[in-house]
Amino acid sequence: MKFIANLLATLINLATLLGVGLAFCAAALTRDLPDHRALANWEPAVTTRLYAGDGAMIAQYARERRLFLPIGAIPARVKQAFLSAEDKNFYLHPGIDLTSLATALWSNVANYGSGRRMIGGSTITQQIAKNFLLSSDRTVERKLREAILSIRIDQTYSKDRILELYLNDIYLGLGAYGIAQAALTYFDKPVDQLTVAEAAYLAALPKAPNNYDPYRHPDRAVTRRDWVIEQMRRNGVIDREVAAAATASPLSIRPKRQETSADKADYFTEEVRRQLGTRYGEAALYTAGLSVRTTLDPRLQQAAMRALRKGLVGYDQAKGYRGPITRLPSLEGWQQALAKRQPLSDVPEWQLAVVLSASNDKAELGLRPSGPETATAAADTAMIDRDDTAWALCRLAEGKRRCASSLNGVLQPGDVVYVEKQETGYVLRQPPQVQGALVSMDPNTGRVLAVAGGFSYAQSEFNRATQAYRQPGSSFKPFVYAAALDTGYAPTTLVMDAPIAIPDGTGKTWRPKNYDGRFSGPSTLRTGLENSRNLMTVRLARHLGMDLVADYGKRFGIYDELRTYLPMALGAGETTLLRLVSAYAVIANGGKAITPSMIDRIQDRYGRTIYRQDSRQCADCNALAWENQEEPDLVDIRDYVLDPMTAYQITSMMRGVVERGTARNVATLGVPIAGKTGTTNDEKDVWFVGFTPNIVTGVFLGYDTPKPMGYGETGGGLAAPIFIDFMKVALQGKPAADFHPPPGMSFQTVDRKTGRPAQDGAQGAILEAFKPGTGPCDGGCAVMDDKEMAELPANGADQGLTPELRQKLLSNTGGLY
Repeated sequence: MKFIANLLATLINLATLLGVGLAFCAAALTRDLPDHRALANWEPAVTTRLYAGDGAMIAQYARERRLFLPIGAIPARVKQAFLSAEDKNFYLHPGIDLTSLATALWSNVANYGSGRRMIGGSTITQQIAKNFLLSSDRTVERKLREAILSIRIDQTYSKDRILELYLNDIYLGLGAYGIAQAALTYFDKPVDQLTVAEAAYLAALPKAPNNYDPYRHPDRAVTRRDWVIEQMRRNGVIDREVAAAATASPLSIRPKRQETSADKADYFTEEVRRQLGTRYGEAALYTAGLSVRTTLDPRLQQAAMRALRKGLVGYDQAKGYRGPITRLPSLEGWQQALAKRQPLSDVPEWQLAVVLSASNDKAELGLRPSGPETATAAADTAMIDRDDTAWALCRLAEGKRRCASSLNGVLQPGDVVYVEKQETGYVLRQPPQVQGALVSMDPNTGRVLAVAGGFSYAQSEFNRATQAYRQPGSSFKPFVYAAALDTGYAPTTLVMDAPIAIPDGTGKTWRPKNYDGRFSGPSTLRTGLENSRNLMTVRLARHLGMDLVADYGKRFGIYDELRTYLPMALGAGETTLLRLVSAYAVIANGGKAITPSMIDRIQDRYGRTIYRQDSRQCADCNALAWENQEEPDLVDIRDYVLDPMTAYQITSMMRGVVERGTARNVATLGVPIAGKTGTTNDEKDVWFVGFTPNIVTGVFLGYDTPKPMGYGETGGGLAAPIFIDFMKVALQGKPAADFHPPPGMSFQTVDRKTGRPAQDGAQGAILEAFKPGTGPCDGGCAVMDDKEMAELPANGADQGLTPELRQKLLSNTGGLY
């Protein structure tokens, strides 16, 4: 008995020591253990996606490409495929599966020394604990901590929540995280359309995605997939016939097709990316799973890039050939040498080629293969003809233009060049040095429909539409004339178009000139704007006061601040094309303020709208049913930047620019269009901005480092043709819309040069728009000289004027000053 008592005492002591030891071990293992409750707030890094206005995806940004899918949206066969492959007792065990652990232990003992990889027997819950809260160290301590956490997780969360975390978090190869993204990546279909065989293949990937890559290891991929199918059959998820059919089916990987609507939209999407980064931060941009509906019109975007490229290439080729991109030292192995050079990825119609031989009339070129097998594919050859590439016979060398009579005087074997295939054959191309931009916008909403920021985003990511600050030149003049019309002038007001000399404050004299060097004497405001007369504009600005002109530039959003020097009235300040187009949009919509926008709406990962650009109010737009009630009205609460009557007068005057003035070529479009050209000093920048009632488009051309584009180059000659090419597409299928005057305006036929009343149909007669109480001057229209204009008060008052000057003023403005 004493022996038994001693034995029991010893066992009790040992048990106590073991318990204390286990308690100490448990305390050590749970010390600093991550809080499993953090999983309640877990939000996976989800892809942010950008969509065009028509709903097509145009870009996506992610550190981990993932689409979050709630557990309720995942079909049972997909869930069962993963459970059969990873954790068949998932819904039965408390977080750890002792049966699986024992099986794994036995297998590892049996395979000891064989070189095989040890298996762990981890449950899905344990994988969650490891991936979310612990490291991947293969140690006993980490496995024990993992087991403790798994039990706690299982006690805290439902099985469906744990499985949801797992299926959205796992990496499944080819850059895809989560089951939803993997279904698109491998099979180009949503999860609910996966077949048994496809679901089984995806379930085969979590252990080692690279080992079952369908491209590098197709046999392994099929073997592993078939194993998962067999597990599904054994677990009673599918019957024998379904399993046999799934096993017999090919792997049938169908990579997600490339989105075509993003073609040529890189400048637009990059600008949106910058705006999102500024609004939400870079981290949120790549992880928050935002769904961004942009304002982009893919059809117009492609038209914008085509029109701009055509204009840039046309100008550049007219200046001559500059020589090859580079030269190969030898034609031996030219295929491999050419394959190492990257072409412009966003100009796929241009191919890199090397000159193999050249004669008087023809040249043979070796083409760089395109596609994923570039390095090993056999290269094709092509011929170019001298007549089809006549522009390249003249080249610029040391600032001088030299022309050759034969192709071999221009091209030499080893030259690496660009070529483009056309109907007549291949022609030589060269990336232009000159750059430019195009912006198109809905003037009624400010929605930006297209942005072309340069010749090629792959060549230069600098966006000349939004980032390049350049002088707008004469395209700023409509805002000076708008200030005059608001102050009391009429379109028929006569202003002297004559030489003027103004002290510049430094002891020198500023003598502005008209572009053509000529002047026309007394001229109406309409004539001055139609023909872009600098001298008239300077006189106007001098009378109005540059403070008022600068205020208009700021009011329209063209400038943040404009220095009050007279040259600024001629567009010597710097602004961007987007800001200038936005200002023209105010005139086009009748004077209402607009905010240019490239984003219509932003939704978070749960579909909740967190941003909407359209701020108009509509109280009855969400009626549950139609019960013969009136259509709801959208309440527009925007302020007016410009008097609607002034906006219509300026629009009418800019229609004259198109019909008779510096942009007469735009009239070939055959619809009512208003617009204005712009050309800066020394032809460093050329512009054209034009609009219909429903679309406003601006074009800019110039070198990134400003330099003269050549004597005689103008906005009407370079920018307007690009506008025309774009608008041909923009106007397709749409009825011609005319500009409608606001209520209260009167119309009278006048002589556009003198401003006097005229007979309908008379030469030079036009129908002019007048504000209430004004009209054309009758009898002898007086014109004020510089001295008299200087005496006029800039605020529009006439107190203190001599009777003679008052009478001249009233005569000249049609009765209103």
